[in-house]
Amino acid sequence: MPQLVPPDARFHDSFLASHREWAGAQQDGAGMNGTEEIESAHGFRAYAESLCAQETVPLKDGFVTCTYRWIVEGDEYLGSISFRHELNDFLLNYAGHIGYGVRPSARRRGLASWALGETLSMGRVRGYDRVLLTCRDDNVASAATIEKHGGQLEDKRALDGTVMRRYWITL
Repeated sequence: MPQLVPPDARFHDSFLASHREWAGAQQDGAGMNGTEEIESAHGFRAYAESLCAQETVPLKDGFVTCTYRWIVEGDEYLGSISFRHELNDFLLNYAGHIGYGVRPSARRRGLASWALGETLSMGRVRGYDRVLLTCRDDNVASAATIEKHGGQLEDKRALDGTVMRRYWITL
């Protein structure tokens, strides 16, 4: 049975296997910007700890506080989901409150939908009336996941030639 857990260094090996599956693609919801040193145990521990710290302190100026949770089953890392506590201009236009990604070998099991449902509950507990989610216009699976949870398409916006769908979910 899957669980959402705070980032933890004990998932190092499984996370690295997942990272290889992504083969350089953007892993939404993982809080990675390409500068993390995740190969060594020490570097990975620092990365996991930095994600946990962002729940109360933004990573740097211009960023917002964010709750990261990893989708796991036993000791296997399956993906991640992030809940951004506020929206700055970039998040309002292109990224939203919630981002998620499931490793390629774990897709088509309903994990993204399950994790999104759990994270929407987090938003309700925090007192949000609604949350914004986005996905690439060509990401049919993500659009279906968002719509399954009541996402209402507001519009589409282009970012560096990529069209993003913007959905609001009323909580």
